[in-house]
Amino acid sequence: MGDNEMSVFGVSAAEETVYRHFLRNPGTTTEDVQLLLHTTPDSARACVARLRELRLLHPEESDRRIFPTDPETAVARLIDQRVHALHQEFQRVTRSRHVIDGLLAEQFTRKPHPLGIEQLEGLAQIRNRIDDLAFFAREEILSVEPYTKLSPENIARSRPLDLRCLRRGVQIRNVVIREALRDRATAAYLRELAEHGAMIRVTEQSAERLLVYDRKAALVPLDPRDTSRGALLAHRSGLVSNIIALFEKIWDQATDLGRVDDPADREPKDGPSETERRVLVSMCSVGKDEAGARELGVSVRTYRRHVADLMQTLGAASRAHAALLARERGWI
Repeated sequence: MGDNEMSVFGVSAAEETVYRHFLRNPGTTTEDVQLLLHTTPDSARACVARLRELRLLHPEESDRRIFPTDPETAVARLIDQRVHALHQEFQRVTRSRHVIDGLLAEQFTRKPHPLGIEQLEGLAQIRNRIDDLAFFAREEILSVEPYTKLSPENIARSRPLDLRCLRRGVQIRNVVIREALRDRATAAYLRELAEHGAMIRVTEQSAERLLVYDRKAALVPLDPRDTSRGALLAHRSGLVSNIIALFEKIWDQATDLGRVDDPADREPKDGPSETERRVLVSMCSVGKDEAGARELGVSVRTYRRHVADLMQTLGAASRAHAALLARERGWI
């Protein structure tokens, strides 16, 4: 057996050595431990006291002899104590939501401005602040994003943040322009978010670009046509209220994503989208739909819908047939 195998239960190496000694030599005394283990009297007494506290040893009061608790009973008791301690720690952590308020206070008070406005410079700083705001969002994220497509890098960066917010119960309302749906990867990503609970609407055209977090902080670019020029971040001000009012106006005039045809479906396909390629690879390498869905980070229903769409596109009679046709086309 390895050294200090009981450390997972909070038992030190010296305490484990003492316990093992009493397993081999039940009925000995603390003085015997000192002599046999070549340790000091204080160290031996401290180990025994700790093991008694853990109820791994129990002395005979009449003659000071010490006996070990049966290992099966001892380990079961240690497991119960450890689980109880972990449960208490978990409760302590979940009761510490007030820490977020303190962190938010720090976030919203750095670089103070008399009007509650902070200027961000460069894409790196903007992205870092967006990541921070999304991480700390607790209730709602509003956004209008007039991009025409998302790059695979943008999708890979945004997916874990967006899905994390949705899993935590943060409401996401997002307005995009119809042109974005012409890109298959972008359209698939937006529909994936909708499957996870995001509310997405489509507008014909919008020059606005804005983000609002928990109705307390609003981010707008200095130049909507060139986000690299920087952005303004407003905190808890009348400007935030005006930006929210603008968002609500755009939202009311937009159409729900579920009622919009996918323009990409009407265009000829030269090859699969990145999402479709990943599904095809998963179909060939993963046995069960549940495993494939986990690998792609989507729901089982979304994964199966992708598989069905691919089979229809390829004209395949089965999944194996679809994989064969995809290889013939050079898709995988």
